[in-house]
Order: sequence, then structure tokens, then C-alpha cells
Amino acid sequence: MTLSTGATVRGCFFLSGSSASHAGPERVADLLNAETGFFPFELNAGTAPYTVLFNRSHLLQVTLLEDPVEAQLVPGYTVATERAIRMLLSNGDAVIGRVRVYRPSGRDRVSDYARAAETFRYVETAAGTVIVNADHIVELRETNEA
Repeated sequence: MTLSTGATVRGCFFLSGSSASHAGPERVADLLNAETGFFPFELNAGTAPYTVLFNRSHLLQVTLLEDPVEAQLVPGYTVATERAIRMLLSNGDAVIGRVRVYRPSGRDRVSDYARAAETFRYVETAAGTVIVNADHIVELRETNEA
């Protein structure tokens, strides 16, 4: 995870075996979009893992290491319009990849992706899947870089 402080932390999310919003287990994006405020996270630093609480509003992005296909599990993934994008985050990092726009034809532009209700959104990059906090997107544009 990359935090607004510039720190990067590595660890594990506490996910439920089932989800209230879809069939199957809870996904990281489900957890992050479920509510505001703090969420528990297990840090794997030092000799023994320990749990800390992180504030969602200060989370810039999450890089999925163990389940990089999480974005592909969203219903409608295969029929959603795919757009190549470049986004600039509030810490100056650029994320280049592909997003899915889950809107009807004609309303499936990058601007429609930008107006989606979810705060935490998937971006599939060459290195894997990241979940980006839309509140930290400074600039978003369609590109042919991805």
C-alpha cells in the first residue's frame, strides 16, 4: 500500500469468506469501498506480524500481489469497455494502465469512469493490478501508452 505520507507498507488485509454485495469471498476493493474511516491491516515488519488501523482517506493505492486478477472477477468485466489511461496521483506518481468502464455504450468514456461512485477503483497495469483511491487522482486522461 502507498500512503499519503509517502510510506509504502506491505502486509495483509482481513477479508471475509463471503461478500454482502456479490457471490464469493470479499475482495480488497469491496473492503475499501464498504465504508469510510479506518480498516485493520496486518503488517509483516519485524519479528512478528501486528495489526494497525489505516485511514482510507490517506491510502493512495494498493498493489495486489496475491490475487492480481481480482478486477476480472467483477460482474460484466468481459463486456465492459476497456480504456487505456494515464493518471497522476497526488504524490506525483503516474499510473499507466487499462480500466473498465461499466456503463452503456455512449456513456463509457474515461469521463464516465471518473464519475463512478466507487472511491477505490481497479487499474490493470503491465506490472499487475492496482486499486487507486479516486480522491487522490489529480489528472486522468485517455492514452495509447497502456
